[in-house]
Amino acid sequence: MSINRVVIVGGHGKVALLAAAKLKASGYAVNSVIRNPDQSDDVRVAGGNPVVLDIASASVDELAAAFTGAEAIVFSAGAGGGNPERTHAVDYKAATRAMAAAAQASIKRFIMVSYAGGGVDVHRLDPEHSFYPYAKAKHDADAKLRESTLDYTILGPGLLTTEPATGKLTRTEDAKDWPDEKRVTSRENVAEVVTHVIKADAAVRQTVNFFDGNTPIAEAMSQ
Repeated sequence: MSINRVVIVGGHGKVALLAAAKLKASGYAVNSVIRNPDQSDDVRVAGGNPVVLDIASASVDELAAAFTGAEAIVFSAGAGGGNPERTHAVDYKAATRAMAAAAQASIKRFIMVSYAGGGVDVHRLDPEHSFYPYAKAKHDADAKLRESTLDYTILGPGLLTTEPATGKLTRTEDAKDWPDEKRVTSRENVAEVVTHVIKADAAVRQTVNFFDGNTPIAEAMSQ
């Protein structure tokens, strides 16, 4: 019996490593795309198979070759801020090439790990603000994904924490009056959500922004 495979782009990120473990526990094989081969052991410990490929320079054809045969792609890569050119190269240009590669490899399911302010920050930040290049790259990548024919889910967590998963969320539209200190999301909860939307084929062609909250993940993702 063949095992369904998920490819995680940005496989050494904290959310990605947690997601690899949860996907493997759910019966998936996980290929984790990383730039630095020194990160391979961390990926293996988490349950993923390391695939060394620099997404900032990889072509659509190279990405499609890495994606071929997968059930879903999870784009969880990020430049980490600080360098506007690299941020644009990774968070926007590599993301859009990954979308094209998924389509080329006939993979419909595409999960984008974004952030809760991805739809609005670009409109309210001064372009000179240090966070603006990241907000712009994420906003534009998310918009490009919505224009695609892929069965996407865009996930927008709040400020990420290292707290353990609670398995419960509140969507941002239900948390409009929440103070800033509550607008946080456990990385492990994000990994739980990634795993759930792939397993349940949930929230297809939806953008779901969320914080740690009170609603079980399955219920929150079906609203």
